[in-house]
Amino acid sequence: MFPRYRLAGFCGLPGAAALGRLGTGDPGRRAAEAEKVAHSFAAGREPLPVLELLATVANSAAGPDGMYRSRTPAATIRRFHRVARERRGLLLLNIQPGRAAVLDEVKALRDWLVHPDVGIALDPEWEMGSGEVPGDAYGHTDGHELTKVARYLSGLVEKHDLPQKPLVFHQVATSVVGAESALRPQPGVALIKSADGIGSPGLKRGTWHKLVHDLPDGLHTGFKLFYEEDAEGSRLMTPKEVLALRPQPEYVMYE
Repeated sequence: MFPRYRLAGFCGLPGAAALGRLGTGDPGRRAAEAEKVAHSFAAGREPLPVLELLATVANSAAGPDGMYRSRTPAATIRRFHRVARERRGLLLLNIQPGRAAVLDEVKALRDWLVHPDVGIALDPEWEMGSGEVPGDAYGHTDGHELTKVARYLSGLVEKHDLPQKPLVFHQVATSVVGAESALRPQPGVALIKSADGIGSPGLKRGTWHKLVHDLPDGLHTGFKLFYEEDAEGSRLMTPKEVLALRPQPEYVMYE
């Protein structure tokens, strides 16, 4: 996947505009727009448009199983997979696990992950421990858990003879990912650490430098932008400014 491609696109969920641009309007139009965005970030690489669909969504209510999360219907995933494929793009299935086990949520998506153009994105700030409720505090993961997910994906890649599969984890603060040095790259899996966080270009650069300092070997980088929140009282960073970051982000996602 790298350094051949640069990934760029949108995240979201239909009917939930607050969760990102992908959830607004016609999916086909959003996919076409994502393709244009990917070209604006290519910078000498092949642009790969990405649709990052929320497949597991953290909720403030426990739900019938007490897991504080809901799963996106298969019909919705199928529709976005189809439009991603029409654009020769990539579908990332985003997981906000609530109190559910992350690996269980990944395994629940196996029927999609056996496709060559489907990967995983994790939102560990929504990964709650016992007694924690989404939205009340940041959740957390660690390098050991991320390695378990990577091993599972690696197994699928080997069994089904798939191309390298991306595993993204979004990180809004240093506390969200512990024991990062325990993260171990796995065959057939591209690990991408995506710097999250809202603010002005200066604030976002500061968060970036904190999160990418002393990266483990084999870890690629991503960067997240917010159309509305970043622009409140400031402005959105330009592609040129994002590409000036070091190391240069290899995945850029707009919410």
